[in-house]
Amino acid sequence: MLLKRLLPWLKLYRFRVVTAVILAFLSSALTVVLPVMIKRIAEEIQKGLSDTMDISQIVKASVISLLLILVSFAFSYILDRLLVGVTVGISKSLREQMGEKVDRIPISYYDTVPYGDILSRLTHDVDTLTGALSGNMVTIFTSAVQVAGCLIMMFFLNWCLAICVVVSAILGIVISTSLSAKSKPRFKAQQRGIGELNGLIEESLSGQLVIKAFNCEEDVQGEFDSKNKELYDTAWRSQFLSSLMIPVMQFSGNLSYVIVCVFGAVLAMRGFAGTTVPVIISFILYARLFSTPLTQISHAYRMVMPSLAAAERIFAFLDIDEMENDDNKDEDKESHALSNIKGDVSFTNIRFGYVEEIPIIHNFSAEVKAGQKVAIVGPTGAGKSTMINLLMRFYELWGGSISIDGVPINSIPRSELHSKISMVLQDTWTFEGSIRENVVYNTPGVTDEKLKKVIEDVGLTYFVDTLPDGVDTIISESSSISAGQKQLLTIARAMLENHPILILDEATSSVDTRLEKIIQSAIDKLTSGRTSFVIAHRLSTIRNADVIFVMKDGDVVETGDHDTLMQKGGLYANLYNSQFERT
Repeated sequence: MLLKRLLPWLKLYRFRVVTAVILAFLSSALTVVLPVMIKRIAEEIQKGLSDTMDISQIVKASVISLLLILVSFAFSYILDRLLVGVTVGISKSLREQMGEKVDRIPISYYDTVPYGDILSRLTHDVDTLTGALSGNMVTIFTSAVQVAGCLIMMFFLNWCLAICVVVSAILGIVISTSLSAKSKPRFKAQQRGIGELNGLIEESLSGQLVIKAFNCEEDVQGEFDSKNKELYDTAWRSQFLSSLMIPVMQFSGNLSYVIVCVFGAVLAMRGFAGTTVPVIISFILYARLFSTPLTQISHAYRMVMPSLAAAERIFAFLDIDEMENDDNKDEDKESHALSNIKGDVSFTNIRFGYVEEIPIIHNFSAEVKAGQKVAIVGPTGAGKSTMINLLMRFYELWGGSISIDGVPINSIPRSELHSKISMVLQDTWTFEGSIRENVVYNTPGVTDEKLKKVIEDVGLTYFVDTLPDGVDTIISESSSISAGQKQLLTIARAMLENHPILILDEATSSVDTRLEKIIQSAIDKLTSGRTSFVIAHRLSTIRNADVIFVMKDGDVVETGDHDTLMQKGGLYANLYNSQFERT
């Protein structure tokens, strides 16, 4: 199964693989021929005990044996170089495909799987798989060829002694197979445990401030110790069972030496045809050449077992259902419709939920005219951010439709849809790079003057001027940048895109009142003439919205502007007044 899944990657290196197979066969064949030359030397020595010893024949056989050893070593060296290149290439290709897979998996997958587990598959599991392939697959293949060659030569020399060696080997194989079957599920549990532990570590590192603020160090450490102990237990059991395979095969090999010596001596004493001292000597060598590869295969298989578990996790990730590939839609129709976008947005009888059979949005309908500033408000969990996620097609609808300028968004390629919408999330995201790179991101042709103007509009000028390299200063997760400053960067990023539709999901949640006024002024300029959706808990920031949708339990319960809704004295009025009760 593993080789079948790896076959597409192996085809990319077919020349190297074929060459490696040939070299492995030649190297093993030369090794198998070596005992024949030792047999010749032994025969000449035996002749010398009763007659004249032919030194020239001994020298000739010795030279040939040395050449066989050297050539076999050369073939093995080239073989290792070739297959290491293949496995490293496969590792690179696997990571590339998994990296591309990350972008094609539905967002819903990331809602259910810890990031640490995904990271473990991309790093540790790939390293485990390719690390085992790089050396152990070579060992398994060459050893298998050597075992086959030894079998042929042993039965050619003396079938009785050959059967003795095979029976001894079968005993070791049966026991090793039993141990392997018992250790395999434990290796799966080990890889799964590594993923869970990585997930916990990732969560703990990203939440250190919260952990310390709530004095939860002991609880987190206790959970870590528990998972670490579980991993220790599964790793110990799997490693212990698999490690027994090598001693078992070594015992089997040593047993074959004793059997060959004892049984060979008995056959020689009884004058069994073809059983001579040189034959027994060569058989001892063949027994070693036969048992050693089996031991090496056992060792290699022990190392391959974790890689099999890692491979299952890798291919399970690659087999996850992807988002529909909509890049081949009729661009002459849908994309052309968005090329001159006005910004009319229609929500019609929308139904949706994150968990099957548990709907969050029950029957949402609304009409938004081009250029309107729409505010979406409501209690926590009402479905405000969900509506925005559906508009962006991060999730697919259960029922109903969303249209932009009359074109259903499910008929528009996601890349085309996203190229018309700027978005600022409540969860800020910056990456390691300069401020310029974080703000410009994927917007081409940004001049220094334009970048400076946007930074000034969002109130970042003073912050940038205090940095040693200005907009070229490198920032990262470890940089001393506040959450509010990060949010300002994401707002500047959206302003720079300048798309016809704007989404602001709690865009001012992490800034102080002074900066909020600056940002609000910039947002007012930015939203002018554009269709904009603003989600806000600070209702004072959306008083000038053209229309306000008040949501509760996944439905729109009130619609109107600020003054109209306040006069109604309904849910919006209660939410608004509750923010000013103390004053």
